[in-house]
Amino acid sequence: MSFKNLNLIEPLERAVAKQGYVEPTPIQSKAIPDLLKGRDLIGIAQTGTGKTAAFVLPILQRMTEKHPRIVRTLILAPTRELAAQIGESFSAYGKFLNFKHAVIFGGVGQGPQVNALSKGVDIIVATPGRLLDLMNQGIISLKDIEFFVLDEADKMLDMGFIQDIRKIISKLPQRRQSLFFSATMSNQISDLAGKLLKNPVHVEAAAQATPVESVKQCVFFVDSGAKEKLLLDLLRQKNLTRVLVFTRTKHRANKVAVYLSHNGVSVDAIHGNKSQNARTQALRDFKSGRIKVLVATDIAARGIDIDCISHVINFELPNEPESYIHRIGRTARAGAEGTAYSFCAADERNFLHAIEKLIRQKIEVMPHAYHSEYAKNAVGEAAKPAQKQQFYRGFKSKFRRKPHSRR
Repeated sequence: MSFKNLNLIEPLERAVAKQGYVEPTPIQSKAIPDLLKGRDLIGIAQTGTGKTAAFVLPILQRMTEKHPRIVRTLILAPTRELAAQIGESFSAYGKFLNFKHAVIFGGVGQGPQVNALSKGVDIIVATPGRLLDLMNQGIISLKDIEFFVLDEADKMLDMGFIQDIRKIISKLPQRRQSLFFSATMSNQISDLAGKLLKNPVHVEAAAQATPVESVKQCVFFVDSGAKEKLLLDLLRQKNLTRVLVFTRTKHRANKVAVYLSHNGVSVDAIHGNKSQNARTQALRDFKSGRIKVLVATDIAARGIDIDCISHVINFELPNEPESYIHRIGRTARAGAEGTAYSFCAADERNFLHAIEKLIRQKIEVMPHAYHSEYAKNAVGEAAKPAQKQQFYRGFKSKFRRKPHSRR
């Protein structure tokens, strides 16, 4: 199927062609026809499946039926980065249409955002907290919303936005088209979708909690102290052209970025302690190719939707196996191929076991100069994270029965 088969209007077809896309992804070909008919939709979609275009294109087309300069479309996203990415998609696909959008998020002064809203917009892309702030100030009204999208609902709930979302939904008109996207479907998410949607069509782009099939996955067993050297060796290979490196903590992200920079690698770090301007600039530099490596924490990386990431490297394995799915999904996007490398020290062995159990496969072990048999064969207490080992030893020491002295 090509985009010409989806009955998009000429300005949208032209914008899609300008982006270099010819064939829609599975979720686009499944979702767009029903969305053009005005159906509500629930989409189970991993990152990298093309879900943003799956809702941006039909919303833009349906909006062309009338042209009042009022806020008619609301997109809710869990993070600033994802909101910004969605805003860029509206700019790209709406290039030949006369619609205006504003991206609303916290962490920066509200002045420029309020100024943009005062000039009149058709579309708002927002994170829940800042949107509620502006609603409470009387700056934003949702009374004319016709199209509502809740994106990455599972992340919304993980980040504690459920009450904010309910407050926002309570202010929406009853007559609207609602779209709901999530990578997973828990009972809580299913309950929220049931209250939000009316007779929705169900679309699933990939099986839940399974990695994108085109991602080649490899694990490197290595002691913690040798991880930086291993990373540097890998980055010197020519086929690693645009690399996203994941760490568990902000401190480690900074430390890895400094080490790589001192060794001649063009790199930046992105995490919660960075200002919004710094995070935006880092993403812009990574997307343009000005820097080769972006080091990120899981929270900061949500919303990174950049094509042509050749490799994802898990410098530290996540302590939640589901996070591994989202991490590796940053490569092999929209049908492209990609590679995920994971570094596993002894105290991460249990994390690796949980990941392999989730994806139902053993990850290929890669030989390398810093290979650690100790890490590979760690079991029991040695396979637990260091902080858990320390807690366990303290717990045993505190409650160990002392021998009775005999007199």
